[in-house]
Amino acid sequence: MKNQLIISLDVPDLRTAQRLVDELSPLVEIFKVGSQLFTAEGAKVVSLIHKKRKRVFLDLKFYDIPHTVGEAVRAATRLGVFMFNVHSIGGLEMMKTAAEVGRKEAERLGIKKPFVLAVTLLTNFTQQALEEIGIKKDLNDYVLFLAQQSKQVGLDGIIASPRELRFLRDKLGKHFIMVTPGIRLSVNSLQSTVYSQYDDQKRVATPREAIKRGADYIVVGRPIISAPFPAKAAKQIIKEMEG
Repeated sequence: MKNQLIISLDVPDLRTAQRLVDELSPLVEIFKVGSQLFTAEGAKVVSLIHKKRKRVFLDLKFYDIPHTVGEAVRAATRLGVFMFNVHSIGGLEMMKTAAEVGRKEAERLGIKKPFVLAVTLLTNFTQQALEEIGIKKDLNDYVLFLAQQSKQVGLDGIIASPRELRFLRDKLGKHFIMVTPGIRLSVNSLQSTVYSQYDDQKRVATPREAIKRGADYIVVGRPIISAPFPAKAAKQIIKEMEG
């Protein structure tokens, strides 16, 4: 199960990231680098993780015209990351470009191709929030529509909330990668004192629920990195996953 747990390094600087990577490396294999840390420290944080012989999920959610996204994908592939993502709302051409550029650049470099995943709908969205931006589709139908488009153009998988995993797995098959954020500890586990007023995710589930619903990987940030003892929190989550 430790291979399925991704630790989200949503921290402000390299020093904090270094401390967490040092503490958590014996427990997990993959660390997520998002926009906060990458904007602050750049590719240095990817090198830091690779030096520990761990894998990187580069979570920058590329979303732009196809050419610009293609060049970003080329750069991400050169970093040797394990996986990265694009926004599915960027459209078929943009996602297809991401898939093709990632594959060709990896072949040119003679390295393993990174997984390219599509973000479906961020976990802070509810049905009401979706309607507020002018989308009248049922939330589940909209997520399925975006997921099917990403599979159609050759992406390796999706990012989706745990609430949608079960029906997405039924529709998209067992070989399509599903990564889910929005993971929160059960009330019988470590308590939620590590959460704050900024905990804005809405469509959430426990680690055990996410695995049962079909997640290949779960992404956990604040419940671990904000805990008084991050390694203890990570062990508890792995235990829940195994349950």
